[in-house]
Amino acid sequence: MELINYTLKWVWEVMDEVLPQYPDICKCERCRYDIAAFAANRLAPFYVVSRQGSVFTKTKLLSQQSRTDILAEVIKAIEIVSKNPHYQE
Repeated sequence: MELINYTLKWVWEVMDEVLPQYPDICKCERCRYDIAAFAANRLAPFYVVSRQGSVFTKTKLLSQQSRTDILAEVIKAIEIVSKNPHYQE
């Protein structure tokens, strides 16, 4: 059995779709993790442990509002992290 946070999985999926539209920002591993963390921390977690829960959760993602919320947070995270990369510390 495995505990899965589907919100985090969706953040990564949306981020992978959106990042190519930002050719001038850093896409190193650290920046990608910072973007994912920033976005995920601003969204409600959605944990599942069963196959039935997984199917229900995937159906929820099909909701336009859920997708829009994730997209908005990922874009916000990209903008903030690109202006303040941690690797310069």
